[in-house]
Amino acid sequence: ISITEFLLLAFADTRELQLLHFWLFLGIYLAALLANGLIITAVACDHHLHTPMYFFLLNLSLLDLGSISTTVPKAMANSLWDTRAISYPGCAAQVFLFVFLISAEYFLLTVMAYDRYVAICKPLHYGTLLGSRACVHMAAAAWGSGFLNAVLHTANTFSLPLCQGNAVDQFFCEIPQILKLSCSDAYLREVGVLVFSICLAVGCFTFIVLSYGQIFRAVLRFPSEQGQHKAFSTCLPHLAVPPSMSSPSLDLLVAVLYSVVPPALNPLIYSMRNHEIKDALRKLITGCFSVGINCLLSSA
Repeated sequence: ISITEFLLLAFADTRELQLLHFWLFLGIYLAALLANGLIITAVACDHHLHTPMYFFLLNLSLLDLGSISTTVPKAMANSLWDTRAISYPGCAAQVFLFVFLISAEYFLLTVMAYDRYVAICKPLHYGTLLGSRACVHMAAAAWGSGFLNAVLHTANTFSLPLCQGNAVDQFFCEIPQILKLSCSDAYLREVGVLVFSICLAVGCFTFIVLSYGQIFRAVLRFPSEQGQHKAFSTCLPHLAVPPSMSSPSLDLLVAVLYSVVPPALNPLIYSMRNHEIKDALRKLITGCFSVGINCLLSSA
């Protein structure tokens, strides 16, 4: 029997808790849209922020917007309409988009670590190593690698025969949960691809750790405390980004943490200790408020 739809995990059985889940996720989703949208607009509109670090931050916000929009709206709709269903094509699209965006984000964080390493450890070579063309190429490589990774995983996963029903034990279509529905021996091919991706992720993580190890050693040799503080303020937010990698053993709570929390928290993490972002956001909000007041006065 061919499967035409999957049944996602419901957050709650009672109607009151379903509606509570809907409103909670709606608040988180709107906050993520507003915060990431403000950062994208501020970086795009303020020429002072047209530097490699903020170019990568703009890309990170775009990826965060995409990843949270892939999982949360469907979960909210299911809670609101008291259903668990997602179509087969919808599930495949959700897997592809989520793997694409999360993989690209992880590669981009690796690029951002390299950016900070060059800026602090090799400042005289920064303009040469991270010119505008190099930045575009690195960002494109992150997006392209995520796309190829998603194509590989989605094609492998949905080419498997499924003979364990259609109930996905997660609130969105997640590869490890779909593998549980496959026939006993058929999933080994996708497990091999997952192992390859995990090895790649470990390589990126090792590069990030080594880069920041070199950065902190260099910063501690700075003669002034002001210089140390400025360097740390541009690097610490990168390490504060919550992890976004999936694992077959993740339960519902951890799935919410890695799929929903990072897109909502990343803008806060990056703007809290960054005066340039704060100033750009202040100018943007003040400008929008002034335009709104002028429009009201002119129409009165």
